[in-house]
Parts: sequence; structure tokens; C-alpha cells
Amino acid sequence: MVRNHRITWTHQSVQDLFEKPFFDLISQAHEIHGKHFDPSRIELCALINIKTGGCPEDCGFCHQSAHFKTGLDREALMDVESVVQKAKKLKHLGVQRCCLGAAWRTPPKKDFPRVIEMIRHVKALGFETCVTLGFLDQQQANQLKDAGLDYYNHNIETSPEFYANVVSTHSFQDRLTTVQNVSRAKINVCCGGIVGLGESREDRINFLLALSQIKTPPKSIPINRMIRFDKTPLKDVEALDVFEFIRTIAVTRMMFPQSMVRLSGGRKELSESDQALCFYAGANSIFVGDKLLTAQNQSFDSDMFLMKRLNLEPVRPAYVTGETDVFSA
Repeated sequence: MVRNHRITWTHQSVQDLFEKPFFDLISQAHEIHGKHFDPSRIELCALINIKTGGCPEDCGFCHQSAHFKTGLDREALMDVESVVQKAKKLKHLGVQRCCLGAAWRTPPKKDFPRVIEMIRHVKALGFETCVTLGFLDQQQANQLKDAGLDYYNHNIETSPEFYANVVSTHSFQDRLTTVQNVSRAKINVCCGGIVGLGESREDRINFLLALSQIKTPPKSIPINRMIRFDKTPLKDVEALDVFEFIRTIAVTRMMFPQSMVRLSGGRKELSESDQALCFYAGANSIFVGDKLLTAQNQSFDSDMFLMKRLNLEPVRPAYVTGETDVFSA
């Protein structure tokens, strides 16, 4: 048993949430969401892929793994000016958090100073900054903190029990160690996972329990719906039922009432109605932009059109208002 947000979560209590009647569950999640956030506001995040392909890890869902012949062209680490120019374009869209992602096991020593410089430049534009660079030791985490990094994304992906079915080149504990190093460095933790990897509901329960066992609960929790990339080992996994996905969003909101719950990868395959139910169930953050790393994403215009029809508004970033409009009760 673990204690999180003054609630003791057990396997049975999380299972009970998943087994609630669908509309009861999402209504309760919506009520909890409204106690901690303005449910009419959605945080806009964007991801800049600063280094593409050639990752030495064998994550079975990943288009960028060097283990699979996916046809993806490798690209070297971007130069700082190119990243800054991309970030400036995102600023015009009203993006609050700018995340930089690199396909590495761990940041190479020769490239790490350039990433540090990128963070400083992006932060100077007024963004909340986030990076996802693979595994970090404590020294690297401390250097990122000194650079002014706000968030580090490192997902645990799935349950400890199912993890070996997805990856063989590192362990579940390896991922937890990086999360611990980030937390010790006083960087906000962004940590979630992927559902629809072929795991059972039991695994989804254990995934969320594992998240709740992190000493400092993640302030951001990305929930990805697996994208089936051609030539990857998991490309033939049956797509997760959309209502089970929405249930997962709702249970996440109920277990982590004060965290941002981000509707992340796989959103392109969700209908407008599916997305609306996710927002109602407590998702209050999305990635915008035509691409999410190497995957297609919803267009910015279509996102804004949907939000307008749902009477939702983007959170106004600090560089516009001086403070964000997200609030926590």
C-alpha cells in the first residue's frame, strides 16, 4: 500500500475505480478535476525532436530504435539556433511548455553542453522547459537543474510485471533510478506511460500503482495510446478499446488530482468525441504541432477548432500574462 495525495491506494481500490460504470467513473473524475483545476483550460505543450533515430535501446513500440529497420532517417543533434527558431514559432502559438527530445540511451558527453545551451535559450523566451534525453546520472540531473530546467520527462511506460515484454536492453528499475535522480535534483518530474502495448487491465492498474509509489508524485503525467509503427515488434498488437483508454485517463485523474494529465501520443487516432470524453474525464494538457517526435499529430488549427466548439481555452503562458491560469486548490 502507498500513500498519495492523502489517499492510500491499493490494487483493490484502483481495480474498483476501473470497474465503476463508465459514466459514473468519468463524472466522478470530472468532479475531482474541477476541485483542483479550471476544467475549461487546457495546457498547450510542444515537442521539438532535437536528435532523431539510432537509439540503442530495443523498446518494441519505438520507431527510432536502431534494432528495427523502420526506414527512419537518422539525424544528428540540431544546432542551437535552429532550436531557438522553432521555439520562437511555438511562442506565437501560445505554447506554455517547450520540450526537447533526443533519441539517446543517455546524453553523450560531447553533446550535453549543447543541450544545456538549448535549455537556457528556450527558457529565456519565457517557456516552461522540459527535456527527455534518456537515462541520467545524478551529476547530469544536477547540471540540468543548474541550467534552469523546469521538467524532465522519463516515462515508466507500463507495469513492472509487463516491462520485459516491451524492452530487453534495460530494466524497469533503470527508469525509476533516473526519475529518482531527477527528483533529487529538484526538477519537476514528468512521468507517465503507454497503454495499448498488449498489456492487460491488471498491468494498467499496476502501472498506475507504480507511478503512485514515486516519492514525489509526477506533476505531469503523459498518457500515450500506442502508435503501431511498421517494422516494430509491437506493430500487430490489437488496438486498445477506446473506452478502456478513457477509463485509464479518468482513473489517472482520480489517483493524481493535482497533476497535469496529458493526452499525448496516439491522439491522431482519436475522434473528436473521444478527445472530448478524455477532457471531461480529466485530461488537461496536450501536445500541439503537426508532429510528435516521428509520429503525425493533430494539426494546430484542428485542435483550436475543437477546443472552441467544446468551450475550452488554452492556458495563457507566463510570457503572455505574467502568471499561468492553471490553479490548484
